Amino acid sequence: QVQFVQSGGGLVAPGGSLRLSCAASGFSLDYYSIGWFRQAPGKEREGVSCISSRDGSTYSIDSVKGRFTISRDNAKNTVYLQMNSLQPEDTAVYYCAAGLTYKCHPLTIATIPKYEFDYSGQGTQVTVSS
Repeated sequence: QVQFVQSGGGLVAPGGSLRLSCAASGFSLDYYSIGWFRQAPGKEREGVSCISSRDGSTYSIDSVKGRFTISRDNAKNTVYLQMNSLQPEDTAVYYCAAGLTYKCHPLTIATIPKYEFDYSGQGTQVTVSS
């Protein structure tokens, strides 16, 4: 059975950290580039970060650079989004997505929410509040 299951998330105070995970089963993430996107209340979906399957290159939007880190562990068939120094404006539902043909590049991050990925996680709520 093919699954792409997210975990992590929750409620954290400003300045805190969370790590989101997306674990794949039934398929190998080795050849998939990964994108993370989020949707805040009342706002459109926003691409956040991506990691290339080809060379592991990573890119993020300016508002999370230096705070969020995307990574992958192909041995565990899992991808991660480490989020540090979280701020209230990071509050959103976060999604991971895997695509065989998605090209991770600074110019494609904005397209993540509308790209037809092969697999997507179910979404996980991140709330940053004191």
